[in-house]
Amino acid sequence: MDGNPTEAETERWGAGVIPYTKMGYWQPDYIPKDTDVLAAFRITPQPGVPAEEAGAAVAGESSTATWTVVWTDRLTSYEHYQAKCYKVDPVPGTDGQYIAYIAYDLDLFEEGSIANMTSSIIGNVFGFKALKALRLEDLRIPTQYTKTFQGPPHGIVMEREYLNKFGRPLLGATIKPKLGLSARNYGRVVYEALRGGLDFTKDDENINSQPFMRWRDRFLFCMEGVQKAQAESGEIKGHYLNITAGSMEQMYERAEFAKELGSVVVMMDLTIGYTAMQSMSTWARKNGVLLHLHRAGHSTYTRQKNHGVNFRVLAKWCRLIGVDHIHAGTIVGKLEGDPNSVQGYYDTLRLDKIAPNPTRGLYFEQDWASMPGVMPVASGGIHAGQMHQLLHYLGEDVILQFGGGTIGHPMGIAAGAAANRVATEAMVKARNEGKDFLREGESILKNAAKRSPELNAALDIWGSISFNYESTDTPDGTPTPSN
Repeated sequence: MDGNPTEAETERWGAGVIPYTKMGYWQPDYIPKDTDVLAAFRITPQPGVPAEEAGAAVAGESSTATWTVVWTDRLTSYEHYQAKCYKVDPVPGTDGQYIAYIAYDLDLFEEGSIANMTSSIIGNVFGFKALKALRLEDLRIPTQYTKTFQGPPHGIVMEREYLNKFGRPLLGATIKPKLGLSARNYGRVVYEALRGGLDFTKDDENINSQPFMRWRDRFLFCMEGVQKAQAESGEIKGHYLNITAGSMEQMYERAEFAKELGSVVVMMDLTIGYTAMQSMSTWARKNGVLLHLHRAGHSTYTRQKNHGVNFRVLAKWCRLIGVDHIHAGTIVGKLEGDPNSVQGYYDTLRLDKIAPNPTRGLYFEQDWASMPGVMPVASGGIHAGQMHQLLHYLGEDVILQFGGGTIGHPMGIAAGAAANRVATEAMVKARNEGKDFLREGESILKNAAKRSPELNAALDIWGSISFNYESTDTPDGTPTPSN
């Protein structure tokens, strides 16, 4: 070799602006390494922008590139640090949209930091003018990176052992109205719901410490209700005490007080941010307290199909961060939830090894390397009359939260809780006996209602209620309505 630069090298390092594809961010022959983080982006290029250039631009702007050639790239092993777009596929049936597959070397990410991973992959590129829209659909997180996180403080198996409850979905309810109750009345609702047969009750996402009910008063009256219901039922009960606050110091104070009162669980909102969530996960593990995450605000960026971040990615980040519970959709309730997509979310949270499954929207395999699973929470517009559907779609490792479906019962809150407990146990019994409980579900519930006036009243009021709207986010090629 004579040491003279080749024509390609001269073009790559010439001053000015050159396409991302010519800067090394488009590599269709690249074979991803087992240690690479892989991303699937849904890209919608501006008119006149080739799909490969758009994919390369996403790879570049989410790793090392800027808008022009910079000489300082040559001070690094830049090929090592460049993200590489290695495949671009058109989205079936949707003109102008493509799935761009991008590989990131593991060295691009700080160990054990979701804040760093998100700043890297979604930090700046979503405002890129060459794209009309951009959505992060899925990630493959390699085992080498997964092992830098501790994951859930307890996980599904340990939670069931803590609670001594096995073989059925856990049952909960969000206190309603979620704003305006005094602390004593709020605690009364907690007691009535738990004595009626629920396992948990819950603060809603916007209950923190407002003038009508300060946090310390709420904690005291809620735990009084929990302990009274435990004494009467002989079961372990819990109330998700929301410790979300304006600073970490306040959150730690509230968490410590909840622990002192004997609470088995505390709750935080997604809006506190990834670093705060990871800090609370460390606290929960250290102190032996279950950690519930309300995904408050997620739909602002997870719901629209062409722009944002798919919830399955958020589910993976939260499993790494380390939560014991996360709201993950109901399929049959009032909130957005395509059946295939939601089952894919549940797989992501609960299973140890996950294969690619386009029907459920899963683009990559995922090996969690024995990291404990997260208990999904189904909440929002569900009731006892849907129990056969809930058990069929969601399985038993789930928390079913009936807020209005408990507190709105005509015979009272405890009766609403009893209706949900009877419906659950009747459906689990039918499943265990080998019955086709999905097809026979209505008759199973009606037979159970003959011995339960509480369930009979619930079926009379809500048995025909459903929320039939077309889902806004379905896996490509498998449009399915919400039930």
